[in-house]
Amino acid sequence: MNNPHETTNRLSSMSLNFEGCVIAAREGETVATALLAAKAGYTGTSQVSGRRRSPYCLTGICFECLVEVNGHANQRACMVRVRKNMTIRRQNRLPSLHLKGRET
Repeated sequence: MNNPHETTNRLSSMSLNFEGCVIAAREGETVATALLAAKAGYTGTSQVSGRRRSPYCLTGICFECLVEVNGHANQRACMVRVRKNMTIRRQNRLPSLHLKGRET
């Protein structure tokens, strides 16, 4: 009988940068699962209440895990697969809107 964990153990290990800290990750897992496994804490704060937000549904429906990935805001950590040289930052505010022809 095959051990289901053997496949997991053979996956290549990598790391990502989360808020300046190196977090261990495995090829194929999502950013959310890597952050949860590393006990990295929250992924951002609510604009309305200021409360901390973290991965919740892990299916891309709730948008509680929004992070900035390599400078791109509003990325669902539960839907983004870990890649080499990733930089993840908490999303603590909504990015400013740059409307064409208007100053914000």
